[in-house]
Amino acid sequence: MEGLGFIHEKLDIKILILYILNHLPAAVDGQTLSDLVFCDNGIGYFDYSDCLAELVDTAHITEEGGKYRITEKGSRNVNEVASSLPYSVRMKADRVTEPIAEQMRRAAMIVAQHTNTPEGGCNVHLALSDGIGQIVSMQLLAADEAQARTMEHYFKAHAEDVYQALVRLLTCLLYTSPSPRDGLLSR
Repeated sequence: MEGLGFIHEKLDIKILILYILNHLPAAVDGQTLSDLVFCDNGIGYFDYSDCLAELVDTAHITEEGGKYRITEKGSRNVNEVASSLPYSVRMKADRVTEPIAEQMRRAAMIVAQHTNTPEGGCNVHLALSDGIGQIVSMQLLAADEAQARTMEHYFKAHAEDVYQALVRLLTCLLYTSPSPRDGLLSR
């Protein structure tokens, strides 16, 4: 049952779906997309489902593995007609979409993966970029897959903190550590 909202027509629902997908930097799962689209209370689930399927059929969006992404055709078309959506709906869509878009941008800058070694451990690759280039990349050996997954999980959640701690540690060592020659002279 549709509630009180500004969007009721199928064309407007399609435009809203495209508008939201156009503001996301990566593919999004169906549940997240529906949560974002239902920011306007006038949209019914069945109308939304029909519109989503039609947009896939007309190649305005692609669906792969349960994730949806806007195509160039969809982006071009929504840029032409987005202003037909009520201003309040666009602002609400922007407000609910921005945190998801920010999470996607951050996730795209973090690499955390592992491969098993023949000896039984795991090589864990962790990397962080700033959107321009990679700022840190490291390869660590984990004792087993559980430890590798723990490292990956922590790095994904705290990559910036890990980077700052490494920089702090390495710069502190540079300025506080005696040179190897100093150790030889004190013997």
